[in-house]
Amino acid sequence: MNCRKWSRRRFLGTAAAAAATHGMARAQSAPSAPVALASCDNYHDGSLYWTMREMFDQVGGLGGLVRGKTVAMKLNLTGTTSSRLNGAPLELAQWVHPWLILALVQLMDEAGASRIRLLESVQDSVMSLPEFMQRAGWEPLHFVNNGRRVEFENTNYLGEGRSYSRFTPPTGGFLFPAYDLNHSYEDCDVFVSVAKLKQHLLAGLTLSMKNVFGALPCTIYGVDAGVAEPSLEPRGIRSAVMHDGARGPSLSSPQELDSASPRHPGYRLPRVVTDLVAARPIHLAVIDGIETMSGSEGPWNAGTARVSPKVLIAGTNPVCTDAVGAAVMGFDPMAPGGALPWRNCDSILEIGEAAGIGTRDLSRIEVIGRRIEDVRFPFMKPA
Repeated sequence: MNCRKWSRRRFLGTAAAAAATHGMARAQSAPSAPVALASCDNYHDGSLYWTMREMFDQVGGLGGLVRGKTVAMKLNLTGTTSSRLNGAPLELAQWVHPWLILALVQLMDEAGASRIRLLESVQDSVMSLPEFMQRAGWEPLHFVNNGRRVEFENTNYLGEGRSYSRFTPPTGGFLFPAYDLNHSYEDCDVFVSVAKLKQHLLAGLTLSMKNVFGALPCTIYGVDAGVAEPSLEPRGIRSAVMHDGARGPSLSSPQELDSASPRHPGYRLPRVVTDLVAARPIHLAVIDGIETMSGSEGPWNAGTARVSPKVLIAGTNPVCTDAVGAAVMGFDPMAPGGALPWRNCDSILEIGEAAGIGTRDLSRIEVIGRRIEDVRFPFMKPA
């Protein structure tokens, strides 16, 4: 079923039912954490490093978070290296920028991180993450200069691990009782979601929470995943399992809680994302909004355009951080499913709040640095 055909009332009903099932009291008492909001004109004049350093100090500092620990950073490098918006460099549209990643690596290293792991799922390939970056015109060696212990992993398959790691949402799960991911998501002490400030055609927004959806390995959750066991290589995308529910994941992993649940992405994606964030908590959310795109998550969708909000957002609670991100984009984070920015889906923020991850209520979130109204950059209203 095309989720565009769902009525606004039905969307609101599904979100309300989820909230009731998992506890309205949990939503009302969902935790809050400060969010740092800053202006940054570009990636190249040296201000990026200092701006991010100040932002992390504003939300509690990196030292206590990462000193002596392994830090895993899930990047947002969605799609292929050939998917470019009017020929633009990937990092000026749908990817996080390499200089932002480098600034993060430098700051984590200076704060005493013992090991830094850069993670992303390379589409349809077992090529290494550095090779994928090189095909985009990046130089991965920049990230390991000065003797830093930086590792890379393509998490779309088993990779360097001996087995997949199982993550179980403490709430019991909205869609699946548990999820099997690459070992790198367990082999860390601190997990960072490095996202792009973007919309999403089927999930409303692509911010720090939705970014974790890309951790699902296509060897298990792809359209061509193995049946009894994971396939050896990631093939296809996750739509058949996660968006449409047309097939289940490999039988080696937990199967869906309710095979009669709605078979469309507007219902399924917000719940999968919430499950993943509940099961694999985000300790630090960083959103790159200096240069990005408006209209959807990638140039493969119509009605997209490059935009320059020139903002950075960071926080230790992903729901709070994404709520501020939504407000910067000109949307109401309290909007229910069926209303912008969730026109085609239930609200990830509402369901994440109902799961007790964090509050989306701006009146309960301390925004440090710039005021939202001073940096607000309205994004495209989808048709």
